[in-house]
Amino acid sequence: MTPATLHTPQDADTQASLLARGWSALPASYRLPQVTPSLAEAQAWCRELAESHYENFHVATWFLPKPLIPHFHAIYAYCRVSDDLGDEVGDRDASLALLDWWDRELDACYEGRVHHPVFVALAETIRACSIPKEPFADLLIAFRQDQMVTRYRTMQDVLGYCRYSANPVGRLVLYICGHADEERFRLSDATCSALQLANFWQDIRVDWKKDRVYLPQEDMQRFGVSDQTIAEGIATPQFKALLRHEVDFARSLFEEGLPLIDMVGRELALDLDLFSRGGLAILHAIEKQDFDVLRARPALSKSTKLSLVVRAVSGKLLPFLRLRARSTGKAA
Repeated sequence: MTPATLHTPQDADTQASLLARGWSALPASYRLPQVTPSLAEAQAWCRELAESHYENFHVATWFLPKPLIPHFHAIYAYCRVSDDLGDEVGDRDASLALLDWWDRELDACYEGRVHHPVFVALAETIRACSIPKEPFADLLIAFRQDQMVTRYRTMQDVLGYCRYSANPVGRLVLYICGHADEERFRLSDATCSALQLANFWQDIRVDWKKDRVYLPQEDMQRFGVSDQTIAEGIATPQFKALLRHEVDFARSLFEEGLPLIDMVGRELALDLDLFSRGGLAILHAIEKQDFDVLRARPALSKSTKLSLVVRAVSGKLLPFLRLRARSTGKAA
């Protein structure tokens, strides 16, 4: 499947009208400011966005070196605004116009011309971490694709979407942490695609309301499942068999990516361990509901989330504590 291509309105007046419609549906703070902010102001803007929108962000950055945290804020802010330009406008043409404008701002960022707080902060992250434009641009391909593609024929087509929607995020994290090599990228891609699939299988009804079906059409036909099954909200035996198949595939991708945890620094390994366990826990929650995600969305309880954090933290601290115990002669 060919990625969604650049959508450009035919004339400047049409483009201006679409942009105005799009901005009216989004927070006023997202708009281009009259005065370009300083780096400190831009980083504060990104920090506030990250910490007010993403409940797990504090946990994810607990053990990261403090100098890296502003870079994570900038990456998150770029992803958050990009996603909202696509999904929170409710107007396909306006969303596409906004994404085209955002794409031009990305080009300007790499040319040394920044105005929006996201790109002021991002320019410093790009400089400090030597990040190429491709992963940022790839994300915009996915957000455009969401406006134009609602069904995927094969699992390879779904993974092709994940290549743009999820995998760039993992690669950006690796760039920030100084792990930019092909083997780590490959393992990160497996983990990120697995996380995306886990979210897809968790949110089948949510996506249906947006007229999006990420279950491969080929698999649906093989198991005897149709769009009508999802519309009726009844998890038939055929639907459960299909979802079991998709959950097993997602789990195999998680397993493929797990070696990455032992190939990065302890701080990043903690986050990778946490997110991998979290994704696997979503798959387990789907199984516990007997694969009936049409009746109710499977979610992780607060106690499950806490136990995942504790297991990830203890798993990474235990070798360190044992090392200290050996060095001091005390039992751990």
